[in-house]
Amino acid sequence: MRRLRDRLAGALLSALALTLTATGCAGSSDASSGAGSGAAAASAAEPVANRVEPLGQRPEPRLPVTVRSADGERVTVERAERIVPLSGSLSEIVFTLGLGDRVVARDVTATFEQAAKLPVVTRGHDVSAESVLSLKPDLVLAETTTGPEEAVDQIRAAGVPVLFVEAAGGLDDVGPRIRAVADALGVPAAGTELTRRSEQRIAAVRKDVPHGDKPRVAFLYLRGSASVYLIGGKDSGAGSLIEAAGAVDAGAASGLGKDFTAITSEALVKAAPDAILVMSKGLESVGGVDGLVKIPGVAQTPAGMDRRIVSVEDGVLLNYGPRTDQVLKSVVAQLYGEDGAK
Repeated sequence: MRRLRDRLAGALLSALALTLTATGCAGSSDASSGAGSGAAAASAAEPVANRVEPLGQRPEPRLPVTVRSADGERVTVERAERIVPLSGSLSEIVFTLGLGDRVVARDVTATFEQAAKLPVVTRGHDVSAESVLSLKPDLVLAETTTGPEEAVDQIRAAGVPVLFVEAAGGLDDVGPRIRAVADALGVPAAGTELTRRSEQRIAAVRKDVPHGDKPRVAFLYLRGSASVYLIGGKDSGAGSLIEAAGAVDAGAASGLGKDFTAITSEALVKAAPDAILVMSKGLESVGGVDGLVKIPGVAQTPAGMDRRIVSVEDGVLLNYGPRTDQVLKSVVAQLYGEDGAK
């Protein structure tokens, strides 16, 4: 999620420039006000579980260990009794490894049930060094996109080990990120086991993806309250998931080389998506499916005409963590329906 926010930063300026022409498509904040057949199909699909599933046997960390951080530094971890993961995905990994009882805080994007009562150490989407240090952590886990840099520097200057993990960009990153976290926590065997479990479950879902003509799927980032309407391009982070679901990333295929581009009727018509992938809160923010099809250009696409919308909860859609198989399964179910028809 944090990498997604970084990708959105530049595109947001373009979107805001279109605010005056987009005010007619902000819609209601109530997704239930006019949800049509597309929304009904989405709600009927199996949702992603709001709990993580820890490994069967709780591992015991063997510390100290020295590992290489993704920012090039060598980090020595002597204790892992008070862990602060600074992204929802990293929190998910720690909990699924079976070490959730050692986590003392969370990032705002850690939305699964086991982490819900932990204190939040971000303001908006920026790390608060003061909040982190007040919890006396002995290890902080961060993404390479975690910021602001000054806050991370302040945490390190206080003597707290900070391990950076490469931000996720697709399904191929699931295993390496799990192993990086597990190695830093002194539980490499558990990391190998969780990687194997995650990859096997993803492979099982992919095996059942219907074959035939590949539907074109466009990933739209929506925030109706701010009149932000963006379409994902080549590096939006959704391409890997869309392709694993047996589909084509419509934005990338239409030539959108940027991460995100402000939605225009021309861009949507050129992308010609058969289905639209959105985050659930984004869909709610534009008034559900009825509000989505009022965004200029959406109603003219095959997806808009068929009201074919795929919606996944914001905190997990692009995490590429241990629940990725569930995300993929939900996307496939919504995209093809129970009978596998396109």
